[in-house]
Amino acid sequence: MRVIGILNQKGGVGKTTLSINIAAELAARGNKVLLVDGDPQGSSLDWAASRENDLPFTVVGYSKANLHKTIEDIGKGRDFIVIDGAPSVKDLCRTAIMSSDLVLIPVQPSPFDVWAASDVVKLVTEAQIYKSNLKSAFVINRRIQNTAIGRDVTDALAEFEIPVLNSSLVQRVVYAESAASGLSVTERDPKSQAAAEIRSLVDEILPLLQGRRSAKTKASKKEKE
Repeated sequence: MRVIGILNQKGGVGKTTLSINIAAELAARGNKVLLVDGDPQGSSLDWAASRENDLPFTVVGYSKANLHKTIEDIGKGRDFIVIDGAPSVKDLCRTAIMSSDLVLIPVQPSPFDVWAASDVVKLVTEAQIYKSNLKSAFVINRRIQNTAIGRDVTDALAEFEIPVLNSSLVQRVVYAESAASGLSVTERDPKSQAAAEIRSLVDEILPLLQGRRSAKTKASKKEKE
């Protein structure tokens, strides 16, 4: 079992969008996936409720400060757990971080987002004292193509000792449209640029999860057989 926490103390950075689409892509590769909605606002649960077809993965709500103590039981039998973390509430953010093997920090190409990143970076650094194998990375979300700020945000994040993933999500209407209909972007339009972005992001995430146990997907195993 591998746990990916999507976390930022700042709201409105796209945590739920990333959580849903990463979970959906992992499930599409043949994995048993659980999405834990750790935000009291319940955005991931709202997405699941708006869906007409069966869910490709399980979604549960758990916005309690003891998630790190119960995550093994909650996720029993799953290959991956994705945590859609809560903004602002430090206790909920801390427990999500301590539950995770990899913390992804979504950041929009805005100076406000870069400045606010220090809050979650501090929490991750504190957690690494107790969990030395905890990994983390920034994900640029809602990047606007062909703009200076879209290019410069990576340089701005260099002040933190956390890598920035090469894969990023461009601001596209399809992310909002798919969410409104209870779908992932790969379900709504598998040949879209947005779907390609999610696949690329997951391809980059998986090697970061290799460690105590293999993080290879079932799809990868079948390719070798």
